[in-house]
Amino acid sequence: MNNKDYLLSMKRETYQRDDFDAFLKKMRFSYDVPSIHVAGSNGKGSTSTYLSYMYVKEGYKVGLYTSPYNSSPVEMMKINNLPISEEKLSKYIEEYRKVFEKYGLSEFEIETFIALKYFMDEKCDIAIIECGMGGEYDATNVFDPVLSIITSISLEHTSSLGRTISEIALHKAGIIKRDRPVLIDPELNEEALNVISDIARQLSSSIKTVERFHFEQIMEDGYHFTYGNFNDLVISTKARYSIKDACYALEAIRILSDKFPIKEESIRFGLKEMRIKGRFEIRRENPFIIIDGAHNPEGVNALSKEVENLIKTGDISIVFSCFNDKNIELMLTTLGVITRDITLTTFDHPRARTQEEYFLYLDEYRFIENHQEAIKDILINKPENHIIICGSLAFAYLISDEFERGIYEIPKV
Repeated sequence: MNNKDYLLSMKRETYQRDDFDAFLKKMRFSYDVPSIHVAGSNGKGSTSTYLSYMYVKEGYKVGLYTSPYNSSPVEMMKINNLPISEEKLSKYIEEYRKVFEKYGLSEFEIETFIALKYFMDEKCDIAIIECGMGGEYDATNVFDPVLSIITSISLEHTSSLGRTISEIALHKAGIIKRDRPVLIDPELNEEALNVISDIARQLSSSIKTVERFHFEQIMEDGYHFTYGNFNDLVISTKARYSIKDACYALEAIRILSDKFPIKEESIRFGLKEMRIKGRFEIRRENPFIIIDGAHNPEGVNALSKEVENLIKTGDISIVFSCFNDKNIELMLTTLGVITRDITLTTFDHPRARTQEEYFLYLDEYRFIENHQEAIKDILINKPENHIIICGSLAFAYLISDEFERGIYEIPKV
């Protein structure tokens, strides 16, 4: 059994920490790599990766743990932006397999333990650790960070995190640690801001806030903007929402500048070089083909604004597939403002919404079971249409890979 299949076999439906905590106690686990802990409904992956690129350019040995993966779990565990080898991952699994199974650990708990162990074994100077879900009970919440970051809070994973913004904020605020700073957006929802402020005050954690960016301008090479004393910074994306993610990373670097000094050259290089598959990924212009991992109402709202800002003329077709625990009503309502030409589909993932789970929307939108057929149908029959492909990070990764492998023949218009 390969690494991916073994880890998938350890998937658990329940969301609790008891087994993992007992395992860590048994292992006498203690994590000592200075690390930044990042939570949030949207933006945490991009923020984490911006940080990694900048610190790597400066010469630090940087661990980066993000989720989900695209084709292999090794993509989640990186040092200097290079994934752990399959061989090394296999060694970790074999070394701890019996105890993993004895304590009934979940796939994500195993991946998290291995990532943290890997960063310690390789003596990383700093690591950036992205939460999987929530914060307080997340498997990553097992260390004292040098800085906590909460990028955004919206209604997501409501069956696990709560059905109100306050309840979800309480979970995400669980990554705040005593006497350690926390970085937030001062424009967070008021309920969320109150919860985080209360927790931070109780833990004597200083609240740091990301500043506004200015003079943003979209150009051929991406977005240019100013943040603080940094003029004409560039990120290589045409998604305005990514500027906020970059600003979180910039502010984090400023907060930690005494412990981890970094030159302006490294900051500029890291911002411009950073790429994440499936994040407002443009596969064609005129007309556009855009792949985006928007996977909750907040993310879809941000995507919609970017599309309206970028595409001024022409018809738009959307291919949409999401997980079965997402608020599809709000997402489709938002996308419906852009276009009524929405095709629902599914893909090979245990959480992907099936045709039966779309039943409330099948009178309004067409459903095509095979997502490749859905995309090819638009490419062939509506070659002049702009195409937006979205709904989940996993779906975006998959489609991005399929474009790279030449699954889709893009017609010339």
